[in-house]
Amino acid sequence: MNNWNIETLQPPPNYEVIASTDSVEAVFFENEPYFGNPTQVFAYMGMPKTNSTSIPGMVCVHGGGGKAFNEWVQLWNARGYAAIAMDLGGRGMDGERLPHGGPDQDHDAKFNLNVGWENLWTYHAIAAVVRAHSLLRTQPNVDPQRIGITGISWGGYLTCIAAGVDQRFACAIPVYGCGYLQHNSAEDWLRTFDNMTDEQRKQWHDLCDPSVYLPHSCMPMLFVTGTNDFAYPLDSLKLSYSCVKSPVTLCVRLEMPHGHEAGWAPQEIHLFTDSLFRHAPPLPQIGQMTRKGTAVKAPFHSDQSIDAGYLLYTQDGGTWPQRKWHKVPAILKGQTVLAELPENVTTYFLAIEDDRGAYASASHEEIT
Repeated sequence: MNNWNIETLQPPPNYEVIASTDSVEAVFFENEPYFGNPTQVFAYMGMPKTNSTSIPGMVCVHGGGGKAFNEWVQLWNARGYAAIAMDLGGRGMDGERLPHGGPDQDHDAKFNLNVGWENLWTYHAIAAVVRAHSLLRTQPNVDPQRIGITGISWGGYLTCIAAGVDQRFACAIPVYGCGYLQHNSAEDWLRTFDNMTDEQRKQWHDLCDPSVYLPHSCMPMLFVTGTNDFAYPLDSLKLSYSCVKSPVTLCVRLEMPHGHEAGWAPQEIHLFTDSLFRHAPPLPQIGQMTRKGTAVKAPFHSDQSIDAGYLLYTQDGGTWPQRKWHKVPAILKGQTVLAELPENVTTYFLAIEDDRGAYASASHEEIT
């Protein structure tokens, strides 16, 4: 857990505004040295149009191939949140390589241990996330006790790490991303691990895998993903959220597509933060499943009316992203959701949906 000097990262960074619109500023802020040279990070930071003197906030962390998304900041501003979205590939407003940028976000920057820990992408990206959080906390009328973090794909991976490293966050919402990447993850990542020595694999794990940090998270977490994610499969996801000691909510949807717009679209994300920061109704909660023969059930609780229950299942084995999943109605009986498993099911879980369309799922189970 001492892979970053959190005491030096948490003070607000020096920053400058280089452009601004009605409510969003384009800024540079200082970050960690890269091969001994000072660096700066580009970000968009925006404030909602409100007279409130106590504004919640969100730190938005992009994934591979992404950038500092102005529209992501504006999306949160429209919800009444202050927001910051920083670039994590050493690039600026127009996507150009900055003269004082940190590491790029390519494959080599993430996995090549030969450059040294303090030059790896994960080191710089988490430092930038922590400093962006510190910067947002100091903005006028922003409530520092009500700031969350959400990230997509590699940004979800970083969100899992940040949840354990920067315990000032009030909630964390990784989308797709998780830990246990050497257990199972994208095919090219697994090939990279196979080409490492045992010592290198252990070093990468101890420094860079979210599973090292998730047990230290102390805030509520919402994990959002799809049944067939190619990079962060359900088995690694389950290992990841199972090691979290703080409250966890799952939102695993049938074949959710993988991408930035798809990753910030689910309404469960802002309903979750609103429930924590604005006393809004929480997401529905579904408990642990039990099975007797082919009959499965799970208790649930919701402040809203539950309109539907579902059974999601696959009869396939083998590679997780290639499995064909099915979604069928389940029965609602009191505060319980029930279903009968079809023949030859290998993996299944129950889910519920309230009258807002807000969806929550149980932890999947395998039949061996």
